[in-house]
Amino acid sequence: MVDDDPRDRHAPDSVDGATRPDPPRLRVVGEDVYADWDAIYLDNVTRVYRLMYAKVGNRPDAEDLTAEVFVAALGPLRVSASRGEVRAYLFATARTVLAGYWRRRLGVQVTTIEPDAERPTLDEPDLPSQAPERARRLLGSLPERYRQILELRFLQAMSLKEAATEMEVTVGNAKVLQHRALRLAAQASGEGS
Repeated sequence: MVDDDPRDRHAPDSVDGATRPDPPRLRVVGEDVYADWDAIYLDNVTRVYRLMYAKVGNRPDAEDLTAEVFVAALGPLRVSASRGEVRAYLFATARTVLAGYWRRRLGVQVTTIEPDAERPTLDEPDLPSQAPERARRLLGSLPERYRQILELRFLQAMSLKEAATEMEVTVGNAKVLQHRALRLAAQASGEGS
C-alpha cells in the first residue's frame, strides 16, 4: 500500500499517465488592469459601438461589427494587459474588422481609420442614458399584467417558463401576455402601426 505524499501531487496518475492540473492561482489586479473579460467588455463596448456606428451609419451593422471585434479579440488579448493596451488592441481589431466589412460590402479594401479623428469619441465619458426613465414611464402606462410580464422577462431576465410560474399562468398564456404587452408598448411609444 502506498501513502499519499503531498509532495507527489503533480506526479503522473497511475491510471492514464496524465498529470494532475495545478490549482488555480490568484493574481493581484491593479487599478490600471481589468479584473476579467466582463470588465473589459463592459468598459469598452460603448466605445467600440460608437466607432462602428460612426463608420457604417446603421445600427444592425454596427452591432454586428462590435460583436465581431470582441470575438476576434477574445483569443489574443491578455486580460492582464493595461487599460490603454486593451483599448489600443480593440481599436486595431476594429480597424481590421472594418476593413473586412468594407471589402465584403464594396469590393474595395479600406484600411484607414484616422486615429486622431476617433480619439475624442473613444475617450469621451458616456452620457447618462434616458432609456431607464423612458422604460419606467412606458411600463407605468401599461396594465398591471402586461407590465409584470415585461418586467419579469426583460428586467429580471427570467425565461418564459419562469415568468409563467411566477405569474401562476401557463406558458402559453405568458406568451400571449408578452406578445400583447409588447404590441401595446410599441403603440404607446409611437412605434406601432
